[in-house]
Amino acid sequence: MAKISLNVDGRVHAIDADGDMPLLYALRDDLGLKNPRFGCGLAQCGACTVLVDGEPVRSCITPVDSLGTSKVTTLAGLGHGKAHKIQEAFIAEEVPQCGYCLNGWLMTAAAFLEKTPKPTDAQIRDAMSGLKCRCGTHVAILRAIKRAALA
Repeated sequence: MAKISLNVDGRVHAIDADGDMPLLYALRDDLGLKNPRFGCGLAQCGACTVLVDGEPVRSCITPVDSLGTSKVTTLAGLGHGKAHKIQEAFIAEEVPQCGYCLNGWLMTAAAFLEKTPKPTDAQIRDAMSGLKCRCGTHVAILRAIKRAALA
């Protein structure tokens, strides 16, 4: 065990952990955050997605000792205390069903729109291709991302 420092949502936290412990476990178990979620544990579904220095990362396979001084943003920190435009668009388009996968979609979409503010439908589909939604709300999700891009 080692003392590891994590910068999460603008606050620095110190945890005692093995360096190879997945970031997901640190966020949920040590910091008590409800998002991201554990989905597959294999980086295939996206439910565990967080932003590390603005890039979407699957926290279920990211060791805490690989972060160094990187800034981790979770869904709770995405809007800096208010709803982010992607969150507002998901609400407006009535996307949520069970909500389990939303963390991954929201975090990935936020990072994507930061880099591609005026995306085409094909670019949106391509950027979101690695995420899973078992409820089948993909069409509403794509509409919400397009809405956020236009905001």
